[in-house]
Order: sequence, then structure tokens, then C-alpha cells
Amino acid sequence: MGFKGLTPINYGGREVWPLIEGGKGVSATNHASSGAWAAAGGIGTVSAVNADSYDAEGKIVPQVYDALTRKERHLQLIQYAIDGAVDQVKRAHAMSGGKGAININVLWEMGGAQAVLEGVLEQTKGMVTGVTCGAGMPYKLAEIAQHYNVHYLPIISSARAFRALWKRSYHKVPHLMAAVVYEDPWLAGGHNGLSNAEDPTRPEDPYPRVAALRETMRKEGVSEDTAIVMAGGVWFLREWENWIDNPELGQIAFQFGTRPLLTRESPIPQGWKDMLRTVEPGDVLLHKFSPTGFYSSAVKNPFLWDLIHRSERQIPYSKVAAGEHTVQLDVGVKGKNFWVTPKDLDRARAWFGEGFTEALKTPDDTIVYVTPGSRDTIRKDQKDCMGCLSHCAFSAWKDHDDYTTGRLADPRSFCIQKTLQDIAHGGDTDKNLAFAGHAAYRFKQDPFYSNNYTPTVKELVDRILTGD
Repeated sequence: MGFKGLTPINYGGREVWPLIEGGKGVSATNHASSGAWAAAGGIGTVSAVNADSYDAEGKIVPQVYDALTRKERHLQLIQYAIDGAVDQVKRAHAMSGGKGAININVLWEMGGAQAVLEGVLEQTKGMVTGVTCGAGMPYKLAEIAQHYNVHYLPIISSARAFRALWKRSYHKVPHLMAAVVYEDPWLAGGHNGLSNAEDPTRPEDPYPRVAALRETMRKEGVSEDTAIVMAGGVWFLREWENWIDNPELGQIAFQFGTRPLLTRESPIPQGWKDMLRTVEPGDVLLHKFSPTGFYSSAVKNPFLWDLIHRSERQIPYSKVAAGEHTVQLDVGVKGKNFWVTPKDLDRARAWFGEGFTEALKTPDDTIVYVTPGSRDTIRKDQKDCMGCLSHCAFSAWKDHDDYTTGRLADPRSFCIQKTLQDIAHGGDTDKNLAFAGHAAYRFKQDPFYSNNYTPTVKELVDRILTGD
């Protein structure tokens, strides 16, 4: 028996601890971490978001996108994604030794999500117990799960989002919905489902939100056997004691995304692990710079500060004199069709004098000022787009129909595939996006990690089961 009555659950015909390893792409959870988590009796999660594949010598195959067009590079990406995830699932399944369970995680907003998911499940029959999926509204998830006879675990951030998914699709395949993952938008790392009706600066207590989710599930006739998985901010189980065996919430499981990053089996580079030990309270920022358009949480490092400051060097303009736009912009732009306020003209001239000499238009009739080096990087990254998202604000890519969103590419964002691949494979943690949950500061406070101790996954799971 685990902490305070935490008992194993039946999942996929096997008894497992209700402890789930959060899937983190790109390549932040792979076969090594998920296989070990399953072997420890929990539910390991292979990230199927452009996972690594290996050559005959066991070396990672570089993902090179050398096709001439975005559409062709997008097809290369889909094949890399399928090959990588299949490789990871097979290795994780072997590592698990018949214990626990292996899930795969996909983002519905990733490019070619359905093709990738179906391609992976087709080649891993009998190895994958379930699919967790969020970052969007994955209506087709139930249908795909039914076709391959696997469980599905939708990731949502509100009862309202779940109800929409259930009404439209999930009610048709209720028996395979093993759990609903509540990903707290103010606590979890990576992308989340914070809506425009919610305030990113005003965190809400997760308990009433999860209670509302269970109430919605009951009203819709969802089985009481369908667990709710609390994801985001979970560190010590003793801090969630009133959630366990609680009739109002029903069956509860817990997902750990940030804690497993600092284990011996964790595939992230040592530099990333070392950086996590330095995080202080408040160092993780909930922001909206992601090209997905979703809110996400990451460490406030120089990469993120650059995006923050870039958006601060932003002024609105109009193409003709109108209202307060009474003066013509004369720095960083070509042509005379840029009318701004006198105050913004002064600001633009000051930025120009500081070396931010290049003005880039945004889709929102504003201009941001960047250095020549930043401009060149932005332009190159937009040109090299390989279609990793279904809709990309940064490059204006779309993965269907005419392959464009029809909007101006947004220089306030960044190429997410490039930076996540780089940090996962040894790139500078100061120069890349470093996703983390808001509890990451606890690595520095938790005595379990003192003296630079790095536990194995088994040691971490055993520790979690004690309440710590």
C-alpha cells in the first residue's frame, strides 16, 4: 500500500500505481525514463512528439530537413516522428519487463498529429496501453483509440473543455476513456489550456476546478471508474492527502512531469539537469510567446527574456495619418506608410540608437525592433520551417489545404521545433526554451536532491509512494 491509502488501480488489465510520468516533448521523456517508470509499477509515458530514432549502432539519427518545400519537409517530419516514436515504444516496452504500463503522448496541435498517432499505433500493437493527448481539442482521439483498441486519456484544463469533447465525440467510446487528465494551467510546465476567460496572473485553486470536472463527468454519465489525473504542481503526495479517497473527487491519480526530469534515466542533457537545481520561486513564467498560440510555462532564461524584451520594443502603426498617429516613422522601416504617435516615434529612435535597427511587422499592425542578427535568425528560421505544428503563428504555416494560415508571419514568436530539439540534445540552456513546471524551484529545497544527488526512477517512485 502506498501513502495514506493510495492503492494500485487496474489499467489495461494490469495493476499499476496511479502515478503517471508526464509526457514531455521534444525528447524530454523517452524509452529510458518511461520504461523505468513502468518497471517501477507506474504508467510511463513516451513522448511521440518528434522522438529520436537510432541507427544500427544505437546512435541518434539526426533529423535533417533538406527537402525544398515546406510541404515536403513536413512529410519528412511526419516520417521522422513515426520512426522515432515506434523505436522509443519498443525499447520502453522491453525495459518495463512486463510491469506497469506504457502510454504515448501527442500534442493535437503538432503537425500531422493524426498521421503520426496512427502510424505509431499501427506498428506498436500490444505495447501501448493508452494515449494521452492535449494542446488543442482532439475530437478524433476516441475514434483513433477505438480503431486500435487502446485507452485514451484526454488532457484538459477545465470542465468546460471536457464537456465539449464528450458531447461531440467521447460519449461514443466511453469504455476506452481510462482517465481525464486535468492539467492545471497555472502550475504545469509546457503548453496548457488556459482560456481567454481566465487570467494568467490570477492562479485558481485546483481543487474546485477538479471538483467541477468530476461533477460534469457525473452529469454526463461517465463511469466512476474513470479517474481524474491531477497534473501540475504535484511534488509531495502528502500535500494532496485530502484528494485521496475523497468521494467528491472520485478516483484520483497523479501525474509527475517536472520531478522525473532529474533522474539518472532522464534523457535530458546534464546541463539542463544542473540548471534545474538553480531555479528559484518565481523563475518559471506562464507566457504566450509559443507559436502554437497556447499559453505555456518555461524557465525565465535569456532566451525567454529576449522574447519579453522584443515584445516590449513594439509600437502600433497605421498606413495613413489617423487619430493619434500623426507623425511618420523614420527609423528601421522602408517607405513612408508608417504613421505613429509622437511618443512612439521617440521610443523607436531611442531603440534604433541602442542597436535595434530593424523594424519587423507583426500580424497585429504593430512593429517590433530587433538587432540585425536577430532579424537574420528570425527570417532564416521562418524560411526553414518544417511544418511541426498544425498552425504556426511564427511562420504562418498550416498543415492542410493551402498550407498557410493567411496571416503575416509573427516575429514576436520563435521556431519551437528548432529550440526544443537543440536543448534536448545538448544545446545551451540559456539560448533555448526550457519548459518546466512552476514547482521546479523545489529541486533546490527538497533534501532528497541535496549534495547533487540524482535518484533513479525507481528510487523516485518509491520516494513518492512514502508521501515525499
